[in-house]
Amino acid sequence: MLTNKGKYGLKALLHLANHEGKGLVSISDIADCNNIPKKFLDAILLELKNAGLLYSKKGKGGGYWLAKPSDKIMLSSVIRVLDGPLAPIACASRTAYRPCADCQDVAACEIRALMQEVRDAMAKVLDGTSLADLRSRSAAAEAILLYDI
Repeated sequence: MLTNKGKYGLKALLHLANHEGKGLVSISDIADCNNIPKKFLDAILLELKNAGLLYSKKGKGGGYWLAKPSDKIMLSSVIRVLDGPLAPIACASRTAYRPCADCQDVAACEIRALMQEVRDAMAKVLDGTSLADLRSRSAAAEAILLYDI
């Protein structure tokens, strides 16, 4: 399940993608426009910066900007940085596998097999969707709403 941390991180990066090429964006602007608690956002943006997804400038006139073009930032990498592995249970993870304490036969576990399918389906979508793709979806959804009104 996507945590608030992951959701807020995606919202913040989408905000930055919408300002791509337009200069720095202040943390207050990101927080206010996306209803994200500023203190929580501070920690999230620091993690994203440490992962090489953001750059920042401190002080007056400071802010954040994307460290890579938005079409090179895959949603799966953002979620993995903020929330950890995509698998819903540890025994289905490819990067952080841990056997379940109650499992008698990992190879025959039907639940593990199903959760691996879930993990693979999530990975297919998230590995194939960039921040730019998400921005395009957002713009398309806004256009549909405007057209329907």
